[in-house]
Amino acid sequence: MTEPRPVSPAASDAAISIKGVSRRFGDAVAVQYVDLDLARGEFFALLGPSGCGKTTTLRMVGGFELPSTGAIYLEGKDVTTLPPYKRDVNTVFQSYALFPHLTVMENTAFGLRRKGVGKAEAAARAGEYLELVGLAGFDKRRPSQLSGGQQQRVALARALVNHPKVLLLDEPMGALDAKIRKTMQHELKRIQREVGITFLYVTHDQAEAMSMADRLAVMNSGLIEDMGAPQRVYDRPATQFVAEFLGTCNVLPIIVDGAGARLPDGNPLVIDGVAAPTEPGWKVGIRPEKLELTPANRAASGANRTTATVTEVTYLGASTEARLATPWGGELQAYRQNTAETVIRPGDQVEVSWHAAQAFLLPPTPTAIATDEEVAA
Repeated sequence: MTEPRPVSPAASDAAISIKGVSRRFGDAVAVQYVDLDLARGEFFALLGPSGCGKTTTLRMVGGFELPSTGAIYLEGKDVTTLPPYKRDVNTVFQSYALFPHLTVMENTAFGLRRKGVGKAEAAARAGEYLELVGLAGFDKRRPSQLSGGQQQRVALARALVNHPKVLLLDEPMGALDAKIRKTMQHELKRIQREVGITFLYVTHDQAEAMSMADRLAVMNSGLIEDMGAPQRVYDRPATQFVAEFLGTCNVLPIIVDGAGARLPDGNPLVIDGVAAPTEPGWKVGIRPEKLELTPANRAASGANRTTATVTEVTYLGASTEARLATPWGGELQAYRQNTAETVIRPGDQVEVSWHAAQAFLLPPTPTAIATDEEVAA
């Protein structure tokens, strides 16, 4: 059974509503007219390479940067010019920024005490959130006595204990090693579901964003190029940049003529539910795991296939990666699960094929943000 696809909330129901927001630093444009609505209780990820504008966008929501144009609303209230302490949001940074001279309990309760909450109540509430993040019994330790993952949990508990309407997370797992990072991804998603607070999460890690977010947006040069459910954005990316940034992707040129769309070797190209392009410059994308490889002497006729020569084979444990040289001089990558199937070796001639439902068209240039609804249409 297919799960319902996440959709953008109406602006009136949004926890965060960003309208026409841009940010300039002199002649440099960091963010260009971003429009974005986050539903209450949604886990939303802003994804993109360094310098794409994702952190600047988060800082504008948090009040650490002022927009050059546009407005920002939190649950319908215009907060565009309000300082951070007057916004009902909290931020978790990559550095964690824990006070080294305070205990775990004192760090967690710090915001409550600043708001005038009594010592006993603050300690009780802090204890609840320390238990939520798996740090019950760590009350009297200091940050120097904790691992990186434990420090991150303290920073998260400190942010959540104030019951903010929105929690902003700026690459909070960037300093963790791979194993702890994976564990914390599962923990963070669990915690977000339990507390029901809207999370705006900034990262450059594609797997991290896809594993945790209800929806994600991919930014490039200050613009959002694609936005939607992780599976849709991965399987049907709107642009070549999104296709290549969100995982590995084979991008092939297309020949367009009176006979329809063809691959560079002349074989026909068919994509389910999509009409063949009529203008030049379009390309087709296929993920490496979608390619099927068979010995060339068993080649069958039909659409969505070509021949290739295996140039390199890399064993990855659960799978094998093959690099393939095409007749037109391009290169393809293919992943195969390591089962009892025939082993492929450098120098092998193979037929490469894929199903019509597993490829996607990529326009010559991105024109506007794409959403799930637009891609489906």
